[in-house]
Amino acid sequence: MLHFAVCDDEPYMLDRLSAQISECLAELDCRDFRLSRFSGGQALLEAGERFDLVFLDIQMDPPDGLETAKALRRRGDGCLVVFLTVLRERVFDAFEVRAFDYLVKPADPRRLRRTLERALEDLDRRRARSLLIQRGTAWEVVPLDEIAYCEVMGRKVYLHRKDGGVVDYYDKLTDLERRLGSGFFRCHRSYLVNLDHVRGCGGGQVRLSGGGTVPVSRLREGDLTQALLHRMRERGG
Repeated sequence: MLHFAVCDDEPYMLDRLSAQISECLAELDCRDFRLSRFSGGQALLEAGERFDLVFLDIQMDPPDGLETAKALRRRGDGCLVVFLTVLRERVFDAFEVRAFDYLVKPADPRRLRRTLERALEDLDRRRARSLLIQRGTAWEVVPLDEIAYCEVMGRKVYLHRKDGGVVDYYDKLTDLERRLGSGFFRCHRSYLVNLDHVRGCGGGQVRLSGGGTVPVSRLREGDLTQALLHRMRERGG
């Protein structure tokens, strides 16, 4: 299920935009979604939820839309962000937080529909680069680029996110390795590391982009270097 959020401190605009989004999603045959509404940036940040797409009014009581988006990015949230404002000149500020789009209020229905079409396409691509795991009777989708490394202890696998969060479930590391593909490397019998988050290796440790480390077997250090070079070529680096 996709999770959308709308944040605007004007009740009328919050109602109007929420209705527009729901109508557009129905027209686009997107029915498996949840829409959460917030009357301010602080309420959104304190919700403790992960969103796929967030619509943010820029002009709000502190924190305004830009500050809210910055806070989301600081905690590692990679959600799509669409800004709404009456001030066209604020469009350049949106680049700082990697905004997906920028809409002038009130949102033109055709422009909003195009934005949602593109967002759904982007989210589909993201889900194709995700891991589907089962936790009890529930299922969870974890984007691969959010996983810094994987660790196995006993019968459980622990997925360590780049934002510091951890997701655990029952699996075998060998099975997980096969599902993850070439973007991850088995650096140790108990660890898989996301090559996109590796920043160095030495002294039996792999240094990660977030500042942490994971162990690497001495015999696998050379293979890790080759895997990193191959990954760079894949990504055009």
